[in-house]
Amino acid sequence: QVQLVESGGGLVQAGDSLRLSCAASGRTSSSYAKAWFRRAPGKEREFVAAISGSTGTTDYADSVKGRFTMSRDNAKNTVYLQMNTLKPEDTAVYYCGAARGILLRSSYYYPNKYDYWGQGTQVTVSS
Repeated sequence: QVQLVESGGGLVQAGDSLRLSCAASGRTSSSYAKAWFRRAPGKEREFVAAISGSTGTTDYADSVKGRFTMSRDNAKNTVYLQMNTLKPEDTAVYYCGAARGILLRSSYYYPNKYDYWGQGTQVTVSS
C-alpha cells in the first residue's frame, strides 16, 4: 500500500506563487508515474501535470503550461508542483496521484489510471 500526503496549499492573491508537495510512503517506488489533478467547486477532477516514473519527463495541461512546473526528488519520495502567476481560476483542491504500472503518456490525463491518491490540499487564489 502507498500513502500520499499533499501539503503546501493556501490562500494567495492573483500573481502569487505556491509550491505543493506530495510525499509518498509505504510500498512506493520512484518508478511510479505521479500526477497532480485538481477539482474546482462544481467541476470534475481535471489533469494538471504528470511526471514519468522512468524518465522524469513531464507533461502539463494547456491551462498551466508556462506557469506550473512539476519536479521530483527520488531520495525523498516526493514530487512537487511549483505554481507561479496564479490565477483565480486555479482555485481548487489539488490531489496527487500515483500509478503502479508503466503509464503511457496518453493515459496521464485520466484519473482512473492512478492507483493511489492523497487527501488533497486546498489552493485559493483571490483576485
